[in-house]
Amino acid sequence: MNNLLLLEEAAPQAGAGGMLATILPFVLMIVVFYFFLIRPQKKQERETANMRNNLQVGDEVTTIGGIVGRITHVKDDIVTIETGADRNKIRFRKTAIATVDKKYGEEKAPKGGYKVTGVKKSETPIEAPALKEDVKEEK
Repeated sequence: MNNLLLLEEAAPQAGAGGMLATILPFVLMIVVFYFFLIRPQKKQERETANMRNNLQVGDEVTTIGGIVGRITHVKDDIVTIETGADRNKIRFRKTAIATVDKKYGEEKAPKGGYKVTGVKKSETPIEAPALKEDVKEEK
């Protein structure tokens, strides 16, 4: 009987510590979700919204559908882009723009090529290796 009384007295004290031990993993899981999922997603959403708000005429963009073109007109949330050699114009909402490939006035490095910098006039310039597309096969 003495053992039963000792167990009843110890039960309320273990309950407070037991409750903390049960809640602590859930709190840690919420903190981990916040720092690894929610926070980076919010940051990416802010960057995407900033990119869409700073669209300018002349920027080369890619839509979420994969259409590539140059912006010709921006009004509120509608963007008109020009695509292809026929210069077809298509209107999109700003939310349909996935990426800005090249800002107006910026030069893009050639695909797979090298940019040679720091060559003085007295030195012989170093040529970058030719690309496969640049080499013409002679028959």
